[in-house]
Amino acid sequence: MSAGEQHRGGLGTDIAVYLCLLGMSGLQIILAYAGTEGRQLFVRLLVVAVVQAVIAVLFFMHLREERRGFVWFVAVFTLFVLAALTYGWTDSFRIINGVPFAH
Repeated sequence: MSAGEQHRGGLGTDIAVYLCLLGMSGLQIILAYAGTEGRQLFVRLLVVAVVQAVIAVLFFMHLREERRGFVWFVAVFTLFVLAALTYGWTDSFRIINGVPFAH
């Protein structure tokens, strides 16, 4: 390690992030049983889940220490793969058209 580099993180940071993720999981349970229904519940839980995923990826996969361009590449590539899995499989057309030869 050169004189200009600093060691960031460590066990204390990992424990703090882990406790934050546990708290957010508890928040999801509280939101699920709060009596909210339908679209509003879905949006709230989705927002908390996305924030949890971003925190986990940034800290536990060490992406916060990478260059910004690489982080953007990983994010765009991940979204592309998810979209390809959702819309690229031949079974995904069963949702729209139903099971073939069932009529």
